[in-house]
Amino acid sequence: MPIKEFLEKISDTVWEIPVSYKEGMRVPARIYGTEKIISELDEAVYDQVTNVATLPGITKYAMCMPDGHFGYGFPIGGVAAMDVEKGGVISPGGIGFDINCGMRLMVTNLTYHEVKPYIKKLVDRLYERVPAGVGSSGFVKLSRNDFRQVVEQGAQWCVNNGYGWEEDLELIEENGCIKGADSAKISDKAIDRGFNQIGTLGSGNHYLEIQVARKLDIFDPELAKTMGITMPDQVVVMFHCGSRGFGHQVATDYLQRFLKVMDSKYGIKILDRELACAPFDSPEGQAYFSAMKCGINMSYANRQVILHRIREVFSEIFERSAEDLGMHMVYDVAHNTAKLENHVVDGKKRSLLVHRKGATRAFAPGMADIPERYKNIGQPVIIGGSMETGSYLLVGVPTGDQTFFSTAHGSGRTMSRTKARKAWKGETLLKDMQKKGIYVRSTSMSGLAEEAGAAYKDIDDVIEAAELAGISKKVVRLTPIGNIKG
Repeated sequence: MPIKEFLEKISDTVWEIPVSYKEGMRVPARIYGTEKIISELDEAVYDQVTNVATLPGITKYAMCMPDGHFGYGFPIGGVAAMDVEKGGVISPGGIGFDINCGMRLMVTNLTYHEVKPYIKKLVDRLYERVPAGVGSSGFVKLSRNDFRQVVEQGAQWCVNNGYGWEEDLELIEENGCIKGADSAKISDKAIDRGFNQIGTLGSGNHYLEIQVARKLDIFDPELAKTMGITMPDQVVVMFHCGSRGFGHQVATDYLQRFLKVMDSKYGIKILDRELACAPFDSPEGQAYFSAMKCGINMSYANRQVILHRIREVFSEIFERSAEDLGMHMVYDVAHNTAKLENHVVDGKKRSLLVHRKGATRAFAPGMADIPERYKNIGQPVIIGGSMETGSYLLVGVPTGDQTFFSTAHGSGRTMSRTKARKAWKGETLLKDMQKKGIYVRSTSMSGLAEEAGAAYKDIDDVIEAAELAGISKKVVRLTPIGNIKG
């Protein structure tokens, strides 16, 4: 029977697939989105999210956020919380290969009027200072042993070594260093793939963007002010990148390891090899958890060094210090993680391992682990759109408990990279964007074509769905004026 005949409309933005849909489902699957988003959703997403619903220990629902699309194992936009006291598993397919691929946002006290004459110079110099593209290497030269320290200490290592300010650490999830990372749990091959990549963007949908907060796009001036956006046409800088080849190798190593022990040692049978998993409390599960944390910390360090380089470039071009330019962080959010969190389920507090694969944590006001300055407003949420459209700054809300305080992470693709390359030419996109006032540098014209705005869902539709569903609240829409693509 077609999946849509099983789909039950819970509300205007919540749709549920019951456990009767597929043998082995332990919980229902829920997909978040407006009717428009649901009508355009790839059929494969339904198959993936219902496969996730069969995993041991899954609690409440298998979920897919409004930007959801087909991924490896979990759909991208997938969220699943595993009860670690009831046989819950950990699955690399629920975290992703680019561990802690995430977003960082920084404000300046510059206006569009002040920056416009320098936009080409800024983008060109940032393109030189922040290496992008496949296989790019960073300017921070580390030995393999130094790199082991970085993946255990995260952004703290960077600040200790002069790449950033102490105040930056407060504004990163986990203060830029998740506890329990153990470099003894990662392979030499993973070290080899990552030790020279600190401070690099990578490729695909990773980018560095100079943006403007237009007056009409500041939806809640008080919330925006608390997060550092205090005036119309204020210029900000946003970037999106992760753990590069290092995270990919960590995931690959443990997927192979889990496939060997999952059935033979633990009797776990799955519907899709891409959902390879192990009990969280098993030796294999704990080893991966520690290794995955190394990927999280590598990514925090990567973004910290990039932040340092951006401050250097702005300071050089405007001949003022980064402090004088007001180049303070708003926040750094992670995607592609699994974290132990306490959540209330059916009236009881439970310790859950929350997998967020292409999804953003969105804690509500008053929750632990939010920086003190944001305690009263909720955790900042940074959602990147396509290079042609815009991005958003949101906050978490109390009703986000329905998704274990998770929300969307981006626009979400509607077209494969292969199809996008056939549909558009990078050179044409480059010219079209310049006509729109967006100056772009890219390492590859075919890579640029893959990131065409029309290959993604409409970011405004995704944000509307997230707000209507009560899983986050929009604060500011940010318009691109300069972009560097990997």
